[in-house]
Amino acid sequence: MTQHQFTNQELADIFETIANLLEIKGEVIYKILAYRKAADSLRDYGGNVYTVWQEGKLTDIPGVGKAISEKIDELYTTGHLEFLDKLSSEVPPSLAELLEVPDLGPKKVALFWKELGITDLAGLEAAAQAGELQNLPGMGQKSEAKILAGIEALSRRTTRTPLWKAWPAADELLKKLLNIPGVEQAVAGGSLRRMKETVGDLDLLVAAADSAPVMEAFTNLPEVLQVIGSGKTKSSVEFNNGLRAQLWVHPPERFGTALQYATGSKDHNVRLRELSLKNGLSLSEHGFAREDESEILCATEEEVYEVLGIPWIPPEAREDRGEVQAALAGELPDFIELSDIQAELHTHSTWSDGKVSIKEMAIGARDRGYKILAVTDHSPSLGITQGVTIKDFKGQREEIDRAQEELGDSILILQGSEVEIKADGTLDYPDQVLAELDIVFASLHVSLRQPREQITKRLLNAIQNPHVDVIGHPTGRLIPDREGADLDIEAVFAAAVESGVAMEISAHPERLDLNDIHARQAIELGIPLSINTDAHTPGELDLMHFGIATARRGWVEAKNVINAWEPDKLLDWLRNRG
Repeated sequence: MTQHQFTNQELADIFETIANLLEIKGEVIYKILAYRKAADSLRDYGGNVYTVWQEGKLTDIPGVGKAISEKIDELYTTGHLEFLDKLSSEVPPSLAELLEVPDLGPKKVALFWKELGITDLAGLEAAAQAGELQNLPGMGQKSEAKILAGIEALSRRTTRTPLWKAWPAADELLKKLLNIPGVEQAVAGGSLRRMKETVGDLDLLVAAADSAPVMEAFTNLPEVLQVIGSGKTKSSVEFNNGLRAQLWVHPPERFGTALQYATGSKDHNVRLRELSLKNGLSLSEHGFAREDESEILCATEEEVYEVLGIPWIPPEAREDRGEVQAALAGELPDFIELSDIQAELHTHSTWSDGKVSIKEMAIGARDRGYKILAVTDHSPSLGITQGVTIKDFKGQREEIDRAQEELGDSILILQGSEVEIKADGTLDYPDQVLAELDIVFASLHVSLRQPREQITKRLLNAIQNPHVDVIGHPTGRLIPDREGADLDIEAVFAAAVESGVAMEISAHPERLDLNDIHARQAIELGIPLSINTDAHTPGELDLMHFGIATARRGWVEAKNVINAWEPDKLLDWLRNRG
């Protein structure tokens, strides 16, 4: 009997599609949730579902009961699913893509389908542009404009793997590679090493004298679904979770040039090859070649840059944005390091949607070497977060005082707030309340699809408020599922220069907002930055390195970042903010 392999991700996508189509159809909620739960479980499952199926143990996977296991069995056995075929004859599968439009739910999708015969994204866009949606029940011109803005935002969405997903996957693989006998080094290359917010396939490099046992072990890892290609120096595989990876193995004495080459970027490497030719050398992943065909081998990247006569350039800065020219002129910045951070200024506790008490968050920050923690729970209008009311502030202050007394001078706890910039541009607290707080973040969370002029004006209102110290995650994006607001960033930065407000780089890997380009633009204008994790648990404080990487990509130095300053300087800055 022919068997059909599906990756864990492909299975998850099938059951996610079923859930979406059932919801559009109007099926009972418990059926929809069952398929969503199965999809989530299959997507997150660490092992190979195909192998579990072969062993007859599908129901051992959380979220996979008898009904779901029978459907997985049918997929592996026949290559298709009769239930999905029947459902697709009742509800066009292409309707599921409409649910990707921000803020567009299944009821509206069903309305468009049943009333106007819209079955795909192109049809929805054409109907909206023709003004056909605004006359439907519950719709209007504003709703129609919002859908068009959502479609436009969707067009900017990437299909690449987000950094937050690629990083831990690569980390686990590198640990396994380092355990293979004969492996001296194992490092990620490519856009992952450069810490771009999204990556393509994983590029992994190993230093080993004998490549054969490394390739054998790599291609036979239990999480490998299929081997795409295998050779002496390079192998490519696809994993159960849908990720793909390439592994290169080079001799230790050539590892420096191999790592530099595989890290990229392509344009950065072109600059280095041009520089090499000027020095009478030819640079490749294997080493430097002289005109007489003799070689210069480099075991480390530092040696590569030394041969070229320039200082080592951090991977995050290798994007051909002037870094080689700066290196030649001796003008590379003193890139910020994780160890420079002295305060965490954006965190949440059980006073809003955080998971632990203020004291527990403070202990977590102290144990990571921070000298200051700011508790910035949400304001109340962001309903899903159970924000802090004005009446709550006294009780929160009392809890901070108790925690401060118990922890002594090991860490200073500030009372702050992440204040919602509401849809009409006003802030969630009056000025007299804001004035009493130690630090105020103002953030956009709602109505992110407003027209550029309108949403920019909302942000400008917050920037111009003298009690706002930092603009939190300015565009409000979530990678890869929610595009940021369409801001006039030049106007935002001009206002920030005038007011002296700081702009945040959110270190949470689903945000990384400001991005690297805007971070560099900000510091060139003299706008102070603040790098924070937006932590809701002590463990999330460890996400800081993602924000540091984004800052390094933007050529940010410690002097540009308010929470890298000495505590007295930071506190003086906050006091002088008014």
